[in-house]
Amino acid sequence: MSIPATHLAHEPAIHVRGLEKSFRDLKVLRGVDLDVGRGSIFALLGSNGAGKTTVVKILSTLLTADAGTTRVNGFDVATQATDVRESISLTGQFAAVDEILTGRENLVLVARLRHLKDPGLIADDLLRRFSLTEAGARRVATYSGGMRRRLDIAMSLIGDPPVIFLDEPTTGLDPEGRLEVWQAVKEFAAQGTTVLLTTQYLDEAEQLADRIAVLHEGRIIVNGTLHELKQLLPPAKVEYVEKQPTLEDVFLTVVGARTEKENR
Repeated sequence: MSIPATHLAHEPAIHVRGLEKSFRDLKVLRGVDLDVGRGSIFALLGSNGAGKTTVVKILSTLLTADAGTTRVNGFDVATQATDVRESISLTGQFAAVDEILTGRENLVLVARLRHLKDPGLIADDLLRRFSLTEAGARRVATYSGGMRRRLDIAMSLIGDPPVIFLDEPTTGLDPEGRLEVWQAVKEFAAQGTTVLLTTQYLDEAEQLADRIAVLHEGRIIVNGTLHELKQLLPPAKVEYVEKQPTLEDVFLTVVGARTEKENR
């Protein structure tokens, strides 16, 4: 079932109202409301166990909600699950790649499963976009964590889904790997893909998101742009503070210097 493009343009890519979910006596979601605009990056923040992954699983048709209304790309998640699945891609907390295959073979496999033309050309284009061309012929077992995650995200883009769910995409990655993933997310979001990102890393949301919501005890307690959220706090006082480099700054500088020296 198709929906006119003019109608979709005026509807949020993701629309959620009164979403509830319980597991036996544990109430995980207690009435979640949120809208995600088309072509935007929306970060859903929350501590472990806040219900972020549960929201994503419901929106991606992997779980059934107890109550509430959910629509993705104009389709009702409860009654039009097939249309929703054709509109989305989901990248979970752990890279879903085949370590026996090469990076290129992983991409070709997914393109073939989606019955797309020229799977080899699709794979080569994604390897280039995610800076994996030189590693494309290597088995994924030899990849670093950041490379595996970039490959995983590249696989999720096959077929150009209008909506992508990224559930804790940088969990377990080192600083370099996190920066690689951030750059990849920014690049494909700039091309019009809608992204719902769940994370517990505040700096990740600050770097990537157009809007940020905080999920706490099953409800969205704040929702807005970074500027709007900062306005919730008292005005900052102007003071002279000597800025010291962070440990991440030191790590990236040292590793970068060593890499440059080895390449000479």
